[in-house]
Amino acid sequence: MSKNKKIKNILSYVILIILSIIWLLPVFWVIMTSFRAETGSYTPYFFPKGFTLNNYLKLLTETHQFYFAKWFGNTLFVAVCSCIISTFFVLSVSYVMSRMRFKLRKPLMNVAMILGMFPAFMSMIAVYYILKGIGITQSLIALIMVYSGGAGLMFFIAKGFFDTLSRALDEAAYLDGATKFQVFTKITLPLSKPIIVYTVLTSFLTPWVDFVFASVIMGDNYNNYTVALGLFKMLEREFINDYYTQFAAGCVLISIPIAALFISMQKYYVEGISGGAVKG
Repeated sequence: MSKNKKIKNILSYVILIILSIIWLLPVFWVIMTSFRAETGSYTPYFFPKGFTLNNYLKLLTETHQFYFAKWFGNTLFVAVCSCIISTFFVLSVSYVMSRMRFKLRKPLMNVAMILGMFPAFMSMIAVYYILKGIGITQSLIALIMVYSGGAGLMFFIAKGFFDTLSRALDEAAYLDGATKFQVFTKITLPLSKPIIVYTVLTSFLTPWVDFVFASVIMGDNYNNYTVALGLFKMLEREFINDYYTQFAAGCVLISIPIAALFISMQKYYVEGISGGAVKG
């Protein structure tokens, strides 16, 4: 290895190490705060003077002011239901746009691309009044409808992945008498594990961490809060000094499912992104 290449490699590793430290430092600070025995929202030192598990115990057991366990269950229910519905919508629309040819195919793809350029919160007020007219605001069903309703528009990555699959397999199945639905479920989906995992992860992550839509739809319905709304409530002026360490403990707890999913499915997640980027 030449001297210049060694220097470049060393510089690359140094830069990556520095960036890793910068990225991990806030995470480490939140974890340390969640075990901090001292109350209050601010301390002039990084490492706590005392460590305790009471922050986690109080967060999960106390119900006189905050209902974290219930909020966690609400969020999990909404995330799982939205994930299932959204994954079905995305994969179905992607397969249709990839494999079938009809007159409105390209216009629909162009419309979907244009709509995807606008942030979702721009439709927030309109969505709220639609839900209010139906009479289902401040309910978990409303959140599920919001998160999964427009999922079909986000089909471009999955469509790119389906474009890489050989059409000869589909044609062979048609010659054997298979229907389009059978080809989709028996041939295409078994070959599409990376993009399915990618779609599941992204569909689960959005409702799990969303705050904007949940705050607008739920309003003051305390029982149907999600963890994002509940944790934000702990940061209000009258609660922050007493509940800040419990807030940090809640942040750690809600990050565990997402971290576990990404670590266990990282391989397929990367394959789904790279495979879906081959074709448009």
